[in-house]
Amino acid sequence: MPEPIKTYNTAVEATLEVIGGKWKPVILFFLTFGKKRNGEFISLMPVITQKVLTQQLRELEEDGVIKRTVYNVVPPRVEYELTDYGWSLKEILHLMCRWGDAHIERVYGDQAAVLAQPQTKA
Repeated sequence: MPEPIKTYNTAVEATLEVIGGKWKPVILFFLTFGKKRNGEFISLMPVITQKVLTQQLRELEEDGVIKRTVYNVVPPRVEYELTDYGWSLKEILHLMCRWGDAHIERVYGDQAAVLAQPQTKA
């Protein structure tokens, strides 16, 4: 039997390799509500820097999770959306959001703020 190309401790590790980090799950979560432009991401995540946003979007695109569409207009318009492969993450991302809401309530009560409150029932 040939040697494996890659070895993981658990499949969770493979998932985190693609969506892990501070910003990737947030970017993907927002994309479950539709296409987004760069400025929309900046508005939704005001703390992220443009450099980090661009890097995270590129990595997600390289992994085949998001699609970048450039429109040939002036000024140039670029939109990001989930690929079919990316849509397979929707359920887990929304579950993470609901768990996070419960965790925030448990740990901080009304002493914490969540900037974006999209409907996660979908």
